Amino acid sequence: MLLAAIVASSTPVAGIGAQSATATARPATRIDHRELAADQQVIHALNRLTFGARPTDARQVRTMGLDAWIEQQLHPERIDDSSLRRMLASYDVLSQNQNELLKEYAIAQRERRMAKRENTDTTAGAAGDAKKAMKQRAAAAAIEMSGDDSAAMRQLALRRNAVVGQIQSSRVARAVASNRQLEEVMTDFWLNHFNVFIRKGPPQAYYIVEYERDVIRPKSMGKFRELLGAVAKSPAMLFYLDNARSMADSTRPRLASMDGRLAGRDATARVRPQARPKGRRPGIGLPGQNGPLARRGGQPDMNPAEMQEMRQRVNQRRKGGLNENYGRELLELHTLGVDGGYTQQDVINVARALTGWTIRQPATGGGFVFRPEMHDAGDKTVLGRKLAAGRGMEDGEDVLDIVARHPSTARYIATKLARRFVSDNPPKQLVDHAAQVFTRTDGDIREVVRAIVTSNEFFSQQAFRSKVKSPFEVVVSALRALDAKPDLTPRAAQAVAYLGQPIYGHQAPNGYPETGESWMNTGAILNRINFGLAIAANRIPGARIEAVPTLDSLKSLDRAKQVDGVVALLLNGSASPETRKTLMTGENALVSAAAGANAAGGGGAGTDGGAVMESAATGDEMMAQNPGLKAKNGKQGGRRANPLGGAALPTLTGIAQVVGLALGSPEFQRR
Repeated sequence: MLLAAIVASSTPVAGIGAQSATATARPATRIDHRELAADQQVIHALNRLTFGARPTDARQVRTMGLDAWIEQQLHPERIDDSSLRRMLASYDVLSQNQNELLKEYAIAQRERRMAKRENTDTTAGAAGDAKKAMKQRAAAAAIEMSGDDSAAMRQLALRRNAVVGQIQSSRVARAVASNRQLEEVMTDFWLNHFNVFIRKGPPQAYYIVEYERDVIRPKSMGKFRELLGAVAKSPAMLFYLDNARSMADSTRPRLASMDGRLAGRDATARVRPQARPKGRRPGIGLPGQNGPLARRGGQPDMNPAEMQEMRQRVNQRRKGGLNENYGRELLELHTLGVDGGYTQQDVINVARALTGWTIRQPATGGGFVFRPEMHDAGDKTVLGRKLAAGRGMEDGEDVLDIVARHPSTARYIATKLARRFVSDNPPKQLVDHAAQVFTRTDGDIREVVRAIVTSNEFFSQQAFRSKVKSPFEVVVSALRALDAKPDLTPRAAQAVAYLGQPIYGHQAPNGYPETGESWMNTGAILNRINFGLAIAANRIPGARIEAVPTLDSLKSLDRAKQVDGVVALLLNGSASPETRKTLMTGENALVSAAAGANAAGGGGAGTDGGAVMESAATGDEMMAQNPGLKAKNGKQGGRRANPLGGAALPTLTGIAQVVGLALGSPEFQRR
């Protein structure tokens, strides 16, 4: 069965390696010996250190020399990627800084609020009585919005969706087109490790632009402590895991009083004294007599955006308290790991140490800021280390130092990297070695990756083609295999979502799974076959079979020679008898079984021909889809058309059919 062939972890078939859970033991003494033959080493390195080989990549690697190519990929700054930069200019959102994006968002939000206020004021104005007016406003706000307000909201939603679309599309385009492939792989690894959810709230999409561009990508092969610190200060993470609103509990001492004293300009503002007009009552401002908003008669030295931010901070402090979300995930998912030796008290104290690490309001730029009046200034103990009372931002910095250099962190990061590059169950000796390198180099990510990808375990028969591709890897590797031009439309990113991995669409902080069994079930395999047929039918912009010289030259040959040519180009010359039979006949056993089950049972979601996938529209809602694939000729029918194009696929024949079925084969689904 096709499903078994993809997820199998037993004896390799036709040169396809597979990882055995019991085959992780290695000799006690490390011997420099690569089990794979020279050509297999090149194929393996291209499968693991890139998002898939382009038609000429293997030849170029052999010409340069494999070890020299690996060294080059470890230093992306040495690789010319000017063509990628020119392509990325098409995404205007990527060149905007976060301040510009957030101010644009804040202006749209303010216009929406103003339209809503005008609508409610008109309704409530006739009431006269203040209390009645307030009730009228609340009632009007709950009623259908005015046409202007509705239009403003639609414009805001459209712009935000455009930002989301560009973020997702550019991720795929980069992975397809970049010459700095290992940097792209590592960027993908860290974005998943430090996962954020793009639909956490309206500003998150705007934060993510800066998060990927300025936080993750440039530090993907630097020092782990620097990367961890940049993530900890990133608005995307502070907003996602709620640390932006975490503050000292009311029973704890604070670094600055709540009226802003000791906090400087960032926590308060200068007030120009002015006599309060006769008959005016003091307004409600910051707690304490000397707050900048203590009297409405005062004239704060702040612009409207700063005033709005001040009011929000007042409201935040009134209803705020300690939030442990980021503190917990920092220990469990970002550094030590779930078995890293920390306690619940450590979680609480880490959260206390990070109070005051928050975000400016969108209208004022939205960047990281430390708020002393939110910070818990009491003493703390984290993993046995005492943090003295009366300190500020250095509490959080010390926590990051402690966890970044903890032995459990070295092992946890080494394990995850070995799992990404070698196998779902990485050999203990390799993990030990990588953890030692992490500790010896003070968390130098480049050196840890080098230790893994040049190791005997990396070049072992057990590791060869032992990993199942994630949906992102399936889509990008198919596009690269066909030497496709980057898709600047949302289509390729939608294909990733169709296969179950919406970009920035994982709601939980643990990120998408790295192990193969998490991605494989009958419905998922049907979707992958469906995608292969869609790309062969030219449904993804930039991917054209006729544009690949090798494939174009096969069109006039007989079926057997077409199959041989496609196997050589897309499957590295290695295919099982079952796969060759599928390519020769155009019939797929799994598709036939699913189609038969649909005919007997009327279709439906699950393994009887249906597929459960994550909605590309919402990113976190699961919906059932029925590919309705027919048994022969790579033809799709049924009630639901392939989402990659909005209409049923045409009947595929000849070289297009062979290519489509090859892209859905077990051999192509593994790396």
